[in-house]
Amino acid sequence: MCGIVAAIASRNIVPLLLEGLKKLEYRGYDSAGLAFLDEDIFCLRSVGRVASLEQLVYENDAKGRAGIAHTRWATHGAPTERNAHPHMSGPIAVVHNGIIENHDSLREKLVSLGYCFESDTDTEVIAHLIHHFFKQTNDFLIAVRLSCKDLKGAYAIAVLNARDPNRIIGARKGSPLLVGLGEDEYLLASGVSALLPITRKMIDLAEGDIVEVRRDSIRIENGDLEVIRPVWLSNERAEMAELGSWRHFMQKEIHEQPQAISDTIEFISHLSSVTPEILGEGAPDILRKIKSVRVVACGTSYHAACIARYWLESIAGIRSTAEIASEYRYRDSVADPEGLVIAISQSGETADTLAALDFAKHQGEILSLAVCNVAESALVRESRLRFMTHAGPEIGVASTKAFTTQLVVLFLLAMMIAKVRGRLTETKEVEYLEALRHLPGQIHEVLAIEPDIVEMASRLTRRQHALFLGRGVHYPVAMEGALKLKEISYIHAEAYPAGELKHGPLALIDAEMPVIAIAPNDALIDKLKSNLQEVRARGGELTVFTDLDSHRQMSSGLNLIRLPLSCGILSPILYTVPLQLLAYHTAVIRGTDVDKPRNLAKSVTVE
Repeated sequence: MCGIVAAIASRNIVPLLLEGLKKLEYRGYDSAGLAFLDEDIFCLRSVGRVASLEQLVYENDAKGRAGIAHTRWATHGAPTERNAHPHMSGPIAVVHNGIIENHDSLREKLVSLGYCFESDTDTEVIAHLIHHFFKQTNDFLIAVRLSCKDLKGAYAIAVLNARDPNRIIGARKGSPLLVGLGEDEYLLASGVSALLPITRKMIDLAEGDIVEVRRDSIRIENGDLEVIRPVWLSNERAEMAELGSWRHFMQKEIHEQPQAISDTIEFISHLSSVTPEILGEGAPDILRKIKSVRVVACGTSYHAACIARYWLESIAGIRSTAEIASEYRYRDSVADPEGLVIAISQSGETADTLAALDFAKHQGEILSLAVCNVAESALVRESRLRFMTHAGPEIGVASTKAFTTQLVVLFLLAMMIAKVRGRLTETKEVEYLEALRHLPGQIHEVLAIEPDIVEMASRLTRRQHALFLGRGVHYPVAMEGALKLKEISYIHAEAYPAGELKHGPLALIDAEMPVIAIAPNDALIDKLKSNLQEVRARGGELTVFTDLDSHRQMSSGLNLIRLPLSCGILSPILYTVPLQLLAYHTAVIRGTDVDKPRNLAKSVTVE
């Protein structure tokens, strides 16, 4: 949830640190800070955005050839200057992502040793602990190594030592940390985007790794033994994470969905048949033998899981459940050793999803598949099979293109399972593949109704509540629409299955409650029409998203927004796009910070 960048070079690295923080600011923006070495160690911290820290750097003419920096999303302690990173202890400075679960007991121990705490954070115990061991051993690396053995929880850290100015030490357990290999300079970062302005050559640190970064070399150890980790070349380009001419990253990423989906389905562009070998070794046999599917995810990815459940059951004919990762891992569940666990995460570092996957394995569900956008992520490494989305970097906190590309691969996965189980006819397979190939063009058509969405948003912006309705596979689409609206516009929004309206939510309906319905012309349309009449009869303001071939007409209290096509089986993907646009334009009119909504951050790497 926070961002780390560190660098050591023969040049001034402070501008590099600031640029890296700007690229990572979507991961946290409550406060920011940096520590750098220039004969002695100096620390600058500020509340709020990286721009405030940049002003401090300018005022202090900060320069150094080694430094660490951080942008924070508050967990322990309010977003204040004293809680901002880096945290100091004598010559030691530390930045940290994650949560130290035993920080209370460590704090008591350190207080007994004479240390005074200036912040409310769990991170400060790391700085004092390293300082304590450094005083005992006079060895920077050993001090970090001993400290890591005492830490319980999740962390990625970068540590600077004024008494040992020629290296920076990093460590990771449960939170991502990368090494960037530049020309006569080396970097650490918690995300690829911070490294791209300098280098595309990277190393992923594995669980338990400790790395020494010098100006001309790196050394990695794990369990006190030196190890070699592979160097890989990022396919992302620095400009992919640039805003360009767009007003916000969310707007840019909504409009990038046709290309993101094209990139994701490129492997089927000339195929008349789909095979599961792309998922990894042994995939056909695994998919053929499984008896059930459990999909675990959080937030927007959970809504993708809910839609996938419909496809898996209707297309593949396999019993499926969708689980909220943070709930699943803390309840007594009935394990299926012959079941497949699908874990969905855009970043592949979502803490609750990783923990849910680990819980499933300990329950005996050892067959796993990751749906992820980051090939080198922990989720991909921990899963037996993998199905990669190719959404590219997603900077806006509210997920858009990551969600629709997840849906695309989940639909393909349902096809693959159906095929190996003998439930997919050749005719249906060709039909589905053709529908997928037409999808990017159809999304372009849906994006063309944006002016109609802007008009609707101008009416919605005056409201404080909204109710989203859907039936069948479109109920999770309504859930996603409600989530998008609430997280960036701060309008309270809830979603309900339309058939449940009379079992409680109908009490909320009056002229001040806008109701937004997802109403494709499918098998449930007649049932949905009856539900919508219940809203009209009580004076509710009703907006209906429907297909081009719908026969409904505009009338008083009823606003129709027609998608410019008939959507078919992939309608959940297509109906998602106008709801994204609705949330975006409502937020813009209300003047909220669209890309960085209050209290939220991207890549939730803490519980």
